[in-house]
Order: sequence, then C-alpha cells, then structure tokens
Amino acid sequence: MARIGHAPGGGGCRAGPIMRSMANAKLGEALRLLGIGDEARRVYVRLLELGPAPLSAIGSAAGLAGAELSAAYGELVDAGLASPAGQDPVAPVPPAAGLEILGRHRAAELDESRITVGGAFESFRRQRLAAYHDDLVEVVTGDAVGPRMRHAWASAREEIRQLDSPPYFPLPSATDDALATLARGVTQRVVYSQASLEHPGQLEESIEPCVEAGEQARVLPSVPVKLVIIDDAYAMVSLSIKEADVHNSMLVVQPCGLLSALVALFEQAWQSALPLHGRSVRPAGLLPADRRLLRLLAGGAGDEVIAREIGVSRRTLFRRIQVLMARLGATSRFQMALQAQRQGWL
Repeated sequence: MARIGHAPGGGGCRAGPIMRSMANAKLGEALRLLGIGDEARRVYVRLLELGPAPLSAIGSAAGLAGAELSAAYGELVDAGLASPAGQDPVAPVPPAAGLEILGRHRAAELDESRITVGGAFESFRRQRLAAYHDDLVEVVTGDAVGPRMRHAWASAREEIRQLDSPPYFPLPSATDDALATLARGVTQRVVYSQASLEHPGQLEESIEPCVEAGEQARVLPSVPVKLVIIDDAYAMVSLSIKEADVHNSMLVVQPCGLLSALVALFEQAWQSALPLHGRSVRPAGLLPADRRLLRLLAGGAGDEVIAREIGVSRRTLFRRIQVLMARLGATSRFQMALQAQRQGWL
C-alpha cells in the first residue's frame, strides 16, 4: 500500500513544476497583452507565489533589486495589481478594477494605432493618387477572391451594403461570416435579386438565417451589379459572368468618385426594393414554408421554382396559395403579396 500511495505522489512532484511553468507563461503573456513590462511581469509572478512578503524578498526571487525593482513594482501599483510600495510586506490586490483600467488603456492604444496606420496609408494613397492615379481600383482574381471576401466581412465596423445575385463564389463559410458580423452589431442591408431567391437552397440556407438574425433585406426583380460596400471605406464589385456561372474575379474600389457612385447606386436600389421582414414580426400560425412561399412570390419566382424550394407538388402549392389568399382577404396573387407586405408577413 505504501508503494501504491508513493507513485502518484512522485508523479505529482514531477508534474507540478511543469504545470506551474506553463501557468506562469500563460499569465506572463496575458500581462504582456495588457501592456505590463517584462520586469513588472516577473515581479507579479513572484508576488503571487510568495506574497505577502518583504519587497526585497520578492525582488530577489525575480532577480531584481534597487531602482529596477522599485520601477517594476511601481508599475504594478500604478496598474492596480499590487499594494502600495510603502507597505511592507507587499501583496497582490484584487485585480478587477486594475484590469478594467488596463483593458481600456489597451483598447485606446489599439484604436490610436489603427488610426495612425490608416492615416499613414491614406497619406501614401493621396501622394500616389496625385502622381500616378493607379491605386484606386484593384483587381482580385482566382483563389484570392475568397480570403478577400472573408477579410471584408471581418473588417466591417458599422455597416455592410450589398447587391446580391448569382452566380456565387464557392465560399462555404459565407453565411457563417455574415451571421458573425451581425452578431458583432454591424448593420447589414442587402438587396437580393429574384434570381437569388430562386437559386437552389439560397433562400433557406443563406437568406432566411441572415434575415432572422437581423439582416435588413429587400428584393428586386434584378440588380444592376453584384456589389458589397464595407462601411464607407471601399467597395467590391464582382466581374461575374452569369451565362457561364463564373465568379472568379472582382474589383476593389477605394474612396473616389466611383465609390460614391456605387453608394448612390445601392441606395437607389434599396429605395425601390420590396422589404423582406425577419424576426421582428411573426404572424401566428404562419409556417416557415408559407413564409418562404410568400417571399418567392414577392420576388417574382415561377410556380415550378416555388414548388421545388418548399418541397411540394404544384397541386399542393396551389392549395397553399388559396389558403394564404383567404387568410389575407386577397383575390389575386398580386393582392396577396401586397397584403402580406403590409402585414409584415414577408
């Protein structure tokens, strides 16, 4: 029994220093990200291990003394992580308030850095614009299209505006990227073409999940161009070829008169489009398939497309349309779509 008890104890002794070293390394990296200097990080680790203890003992364990120790410990005090230096012994203090301040400072520094880098690039761009006029439009092709689109969604801070229509670039994560952007609080306004609603699986697998997550969606019979505008920073224009179902190149347009024209084009399309409402309105007893049916009708889809998208026969489709017309008090499909829009069913 003694040998059985001894084995786990011995294993624990060997594992203990390794685990502590890993934990200290993780702690040190966290402190570095919060802006704590190298020597102050070493002191804080020893403070957690030995405190309360005399400051000289903490410094000895951290390999610091004199002015270096005073400066490192003073940094911890200023950050709200350690007791005042005049007290002896010294000890760590509850870090909640200090971490909040450090986090805010770090966020402010990152914002300032972002503004500085962006300003430097804008200065470069203006100089190049004055001299060469060659950096306003970038052509992205082939395998570079997908990563560039993902980066665009991830970089959005306030609003994404989009004119959407097939053909679609094969990007399996596109819907997840859009949902993640919505979850971050970024506004998304999308005008879909009738072809978008009719594209197999697009309504159920992509459009409806985004609308239900808060996307502001509208539909037109057609859109003039496939377009994505990220904030007011830049736009991406697809050079897709509809006849060949090819989407393997796009233009990235930087701030200039062309970008302003693209923004105006989107806003004009948005004003003309029919709304597709999401989670804000849920009429009692309306099945998801019936909501999809109404959206397809409003988008101008034909009976065969609608029946395929909701998975029913044409006879069943006609019965559902008659039931919906009766519920809405409509005598025609046009009246039904109009009433559905007015009542927030779309």
